[in-house]
Amino acid sequence: MAAVDTTQIFKTDIFNGKILLCSGGGSGICRGMTEAMVRHGAKAVIISRNFEKLQKAAEEMSKATNGEVFPIQADVRKPEDLEKAVAKTIEKYGHIDFLINGAAGNFLAPFDSLSYNAFRTVIEIDLLGSYNLTKAALQHLRASNGAIINVSATLHYTGTIFQQHAGAAKAGIDALTKHWAVELGPSGVRVNGIAPGPIASTEGLSRLAGDMLDPEQIPIQRVGEVQDIAQTTVFLFSQGASYITGQTIVVDGGHYLQTSSPAYPQSVLAGVPDSKL
Repeated sequence: MAAVDTTQIFKTDIFNGKILLCSGGGSGICRGMTEAMVRHGAKAVIISRNFEKLQKAAEEMSKATNGEVFPIQADVRKPEDLEKAVAKTIEKYGHIDFLINGAAGNFLAPFDSLSYNAFRTVIEIDLLGSYNLTKAALQHLRASNGAIINVSATLHYTGTIFQQHAGAAKAGIDALTKHWAVELGPSGVRVNGIAPGPIASTEGLSRLAGDMLDPEQIPIQRVGEVQDIAQTTVFLFSQGASYITGQTIVVDGGHYLQTSSPAYPQSVLAGVPDSKL
C-alpha cells in the first residue's frame, strides 16, 4: 500500500506569525516535523549539539520551504545551554508558541552488555532533555498559550528486546506528557505526544530493524513515512486539536498491536477458509 500524499491537507498559512522551538530538529523525524511546520507558516529554531550539521539542515529546510529556520547549538543534557538557547530565541523572535522535544539517543544493547553509562546517557538525552528544555521555555509557552509535543516511541507498550534503555526513557516521557497536561492546562498550555512506529529512510529504522521488517507484518501493509509524523504534528499544533491534551498519539500503522501476534501475509490469509459459525 503506497503512502498517501498529505502535503496539502492543511492551509499553508495556519501558523503564520508562530515560532517553533525543536530539539533534534536537524535530522530524521524531527527534521520532517520542523519542515512541515515551516511549510505552514511558522518560523523555527532548531537545536542540537553538532552545529555544522544543524546549520546545513537549517539552510536546506529554509531553501526548500522559502521559510525561516534558525540553528542554535545546545546540548539538551545541559540546562544552561537550553536557557541560553531560549534567550536567543526570544531575542530574535520575541516569543515561543510551540515546542517539540525530539532529541534522542538509541542503539541495540543486550542487558549484559549495556553499561551503566550507556543507560544513563539515553535517559539524560531523552527524558531529562525533554524536562530541561520544557523547563527553560515554559514561561514563554504560558505567555503565548502554546503547545508541546513530546516525541515518544512504542517500545515500552509491549516490551522490546535490547531496548530497555530507550523504552524506559520513552515511558518516562509518556508520563510527563500526562502530568504536564494536567498541571499546565489551566495556564493555557496543551501537551501531547507522538509515538512513531517504523519510519522509512530514518537512522532509527536502519539501525534498529535493518532489513528484518516485513511491511506485511504491519496491518496497514506499509512502512511509515516521515510525512505521516509531520502531518500529525501539524494537526496537534493546529486549532483543530485545541481540545486534545495529555494524549500520546501512536502513528505506526497498527504495528505495535501485532508484536505479540504477527500479521499474516495476505497470501496466507487467502488460503484460510471462511468460518461456518
